[in-house]
Amino acid sequence: QKVSVEVLDHLEQLALVDFRDLEGVERLQKAIQFADQLHEVNTDGVEPMDSVLEDRCLYLREDNVTEGNCTKELLENAREKEEEYFVAPPGNIPLPKLEERETFLQHS
Repeated sequence: QKVSVEVLDHLEQLALVDFRDLEGVERLQKAIQFADQLHEVNTDGVEPMDSVLEDRCLYLREDNVTEGNCTKELLENAREKEEEYFVAPPGNIPLPKLEERETFLQHS
């Protein structure tokens, strides 16, 4: 089962994962095949769940602050900051243009 260029492009933007090499595309296709097995499971009469732990009582602990007031020290580690916030890059990989993706997929 082939993965379309549009799907690869969308997944890369969501997950910030690079699928530009043949190994990355093959791994994605194997993951999709594995997940497709879920369609074979009969779920008739099974109520949807919010959580696998929804029938249990979840106990919360007290939130006791033991340290704090170290904003200046933490921001000294930032490569880039805006006011009192870390600035994160828009993504950890450069995403190729859609035309480049089509060319790559034609050769795989």
